[in-house]
Amino acid sequence: MSSAPDKDPSPFTATPPSTMHTPWWRQRLPWLTLVLVVLCALACLQLWIKLSTIQEQLARQSADATQLSLQANSLAKRAEEITQETAAKVTLLDLRLNEVALQRTQLEELIQSLSRSRDENLVVDIESALGLAQQQAELTGSVQPMLAALQTAQKRLAKVPQPRLAPVMRAIQHDIERLQSASTTDIPGLLIRLDELVVLVENLSMLNAVGNANRSAQNLQSKPLPTWPLIWQNKDWSGLGQRVWAELSGLVRVSRIEQPDAVMLSPEQGFFVRENLKLRLLNARLGLLSRQMSSARNDLALAERELLQFFDLNNRQGQSAKILMKQVQSQILQTDMPRLDSSLSALATAAAGR
Repeated sequence: MSSAPDKDPSPFTATPPSTMHTPWWRQRLPWLTLVLVVLCALACLQLWIKLSTIQEQLARQSADATQLSLQANSLAKRAEEITQETAAKVTLLDLRLNEVALQRTQLEELIQSLSRSRDENLVVDIESALGLAQQQAELTGSVQPMLAALQTAQKRLAKVPQPRLAPVMRAIQHDIERLQSASTTDIPGLLIRLDELVVLVENLSMLNAVGNANRSAQNLQSKPLPTWPLIWQNKDWSGLGQRVWAELSGLVRVSRIEQPDAVMLSPEQGFFVRENLKLRLLNARLGLLSRQMSSARNDLALAERELLQFFDLNNRQGQSAKILMKQVQSQILQTDMPRLDSSLSALATAAAGR
């Protein structure tokens, strides 16, 4: 019994389509491919749009950057110009500030110079005034000109409170106190007394008997006595003795002679004695003016001796002349005129600026 053998299907045997099983993705592959192509095209398009956008942005940014660079360069140049202008202005301001500072310094120096010049002029004026006052004091013999000049200088310095003038103020105050306490010879007063003494000497009577005899004769002539015939005629015997004695006393005069030489002087000699006495008084006056006190005292001593020896001092004029002579001799002091050395030295130091 044989059975029919199984027949192997031939590979080349076609299978009917109805009997073949196709995968779904193969069936949709063209559509998928088309979709992928479309997607790729869309992606490329989008990418190209993005690239175009980026390129435009880059171009715009580049243009903006270029413009900004140009603006930055322009601003930098402007800033540099401004910096240069500012530097120039600063330099100019520095120069002006230096000029202002220099002008201020010069102004301060000018003010100080004017102030110092004013102080120096004040010092020079005071120094000249004190020097002139000292000369006047030496000529007049009085300290009043120096005191007045010192007090005036003190008032002027009080209006200018400068520290460097303080030593001058102290020196002036010291000299004022020294002059106020100084004892000096009153030259003007002595000169006045000497002038009065010269006038008295001109009218003094001398001790010679010529002038006295003339005056006695004049007195006798002013009172005439009755003559003898009148006495006999009137028979007035009561006053006869008195009249006789009066006539005899007029003829003979008895007096005490203290200075025989003075009595024996002639009128011409008396004139020269009077003139010599006046000359000695004038020499004493010149000695006082020239501050030669010893010479003035010697002349006054000689004048006093001549006054006592040759002149009648028993009357009022004689006593006045004697008193004046004693006063003048007692008031002549052997003291030097004070000097303003302290004030003048302080003024010289202040003028020198030390």
